[in-house]
Amino acid sequence: MGESLGLYLHIPFCAGKCLYCDFLSFPAPEETRSLYVRKLSEEIRACGARGGMRERIVDTVFIGGGTPSLLLQEETEALLEAVRASFQVAADAEITMEANPGSLGRAAAGRLREAGVTRLSLGLQSACDRELARLGRIHTCRAFLESFDGAREAGFDNLNVDLMSGLPGQTAESFQKTLALAARLGPEHISAYSLIIEEGTPFYETYGAMKADLERYGEWEDIPLRRRAAYQGTLPLPGETADREMYHMTREFLMGQGYSRYEISNYAKNGRECRHNIRYWTGGDYLGLGLGAASLVDGTRFMVTRSLEEYLGQTREDFLLGRQYRGTHTLSAREKMEEFMFLGLRLTRGVEAVCFSRRFGKPLASVYKDACARLMGEGLLAAAGEGDGRRYYLTERGLDVSNCALAEFLLDEWNTGLQGKRESL
Repeated sequence: MGESLGLYLHIPFCAGKCLYCDFLSFPAPEETRSLYVRKLSEEIRACGARGGMRERIVDTVFIGGGTPSLLLQEETEALLEAVRASFQVAADAEITMEANPGSLGRAAAGRLREAGVTRLSLGLQSACDRELARLGRIHTCRAFLESFDGAREAGFDNLNVDLMSGLPGQTAESFQKTLALAARLGPEHISAYSLIIEEGTPFYETYGAMKADLERYGEWEDIPLRRRAAYQGTLPLPGETADREMYHMTREFLMGQGYSRYEISNYAKNGRECRHNIRYWTGGDYLGLGLGAASLVDGTRFMVTRSLEEYLGQTREDFLLGRQYRGTHTLSAREKMEEFMFLGLRLTRGVEAVCFSRRFGKPLASVYKDACARLMGEGLLAAAGEGDGRRYYLTERGLDVSNCALAEFLLDEWNTGLQGKRESL
């Protein structure tokens, strides 16, 4: 039996770009979407025909975007048919599809289930319609509830709900209502992320300077009056105290509702962790297909072109020869070790010394002796067990400041730049 492999299929189309979104996504006419699906099916079949790929066992498939649920039923069926015809798909494969409320009803959910989708990820973000409107979301909370109920009625027993905190004008009280609604519905998985103000988005134009001031001063009231005056008429982002309150509220509330925190931002009921995302965090191989999709296969990272025009112009021969790829990079042994640590430590279970030594032929305790000692001394890292049975994991405080803690395992040139931030904790 061949090694396992995950597939990621990127559908870049959406009904309207959210104000905070920096993903590779955009509205497009139905004709363009249909042409893209045909080209993506061609890429899937060509990649499956490459040497060694047919022997790999595909046990996770993730269809992301964009809004994949915008596709017509026959288009989704064509993509999954191409996957099954080109790869060995495990009988119990986890096949996830992202869907936004408003693009998914009972009938549509039923068709996705018939096509072979086993798991849906629904983007609620907030239960407050005012907060949704500020994000540029095109749905309401009621539309989300209709989509969620439709998915259940269609027979889906594995659902994820995405939530966001740190939104403009959001309070701990309003976020508590969002958490309560999500938990009451009982999805098998909840992803809870804090809003990131990304460059190149409308939100960055509005909130980039404010976010920088909050990172510098901590609280809205501590920003100098002359700087606050520049934000007059703009709803403020939550300050550091409110942001931390929402972060800790998420963990405490969801764990009290029967969810286990298995990764920094992800919670699941027993046995319902997202297998595809765990592949990312544990260094498993995955092949990205479609516009801008990233891959890690046999220690090499590569990405499909982000130009729709270039992608649609590819031929089957181009796909067979990998001409759609940009930025191919083969990881060095050191880079692989670092990724093992700073990705694996995102998981609350942490990393196992025996897995490190088997993969790299070196003991974890010697390669990262100084980094582990520093972090353990500061109460950010803990260990359990002895010898090869030893397991390292971030403490609750370490998870709170994970970016700074994980910087200890980055390349020296990255680590040097982040050292000052870590020392200020």
